Amino acid sequence: MLEALDLPLACGDVKVDAGMRALAEEVLYLRGQEARLHRALSLSEALADRDALCPVFNRRAFVREISREMALSRRHGSSLCLVYIDLDRFKLVNDRFGHATGDKALKSVCKLINSNIRETDIVGRLGGDEFGVILSHALRSDGEAKTAELTKLIGDMVITAPDGRTGEPVSLGASCGIVQWDGRMGADALIAAADEAMYRSKTVRRQTPK
Repeated sequence: MLEALDLPLACGDVKVDAGMRALAEEVLYLRGQEARLHRALSLSEALADRDALCPVFNRRAFVREISREMALSRRHGSSLCLVYIDLDRFKLVNDRFGHATGDKALKSVCKLINSNIRETDIVGRLGGDEFGVILSHALRSDGEAKTAELTKLIGDMVITAPDGRTGEPVSLGASCGIVQWDGRMGADALIAAADEAMYRSKTVRRQTPK
């Protein structure tokens, strides 16, 4: 124990030796406490970054991650895109089937998104039924392809009545906006631009005959 802590070995004096052993035990205990506190702090920080409902980043953490990805893109000269997703008929799900079913629908959307992006991409919940996806090392054409894919996948989702409730199933659907970072705008400006692109997409979808 004394050697591991780089403390002097026994000197032959009973009281001194006992004191050194007690000191060594105290140091080991404090080191253990430090490790436990570090793990607890890391866990707390991770929980603070997560959305309260969905297994994705909350808005605050998502904005931070965008800023981090921007710094990396600037350093390496790589491209960066942001997809903004707004669910089309989520309010109808809540109204028809209740908020518990709505919560399950949100979790299902997150699972779907996470299953269809790269490990390096980042997902965050930006509002009640709004999500953002950071596509690193992606050109606008890449972002448009991913946006089309996610729009189709979410559009195929059908939410049905839970046990004990009635009501016509709801085809969820989503409107998505894609923006490629211009190398200048900040995180909030990029989110706002993607949000605006999403609303343009939603307007076109509403005006297009089915």
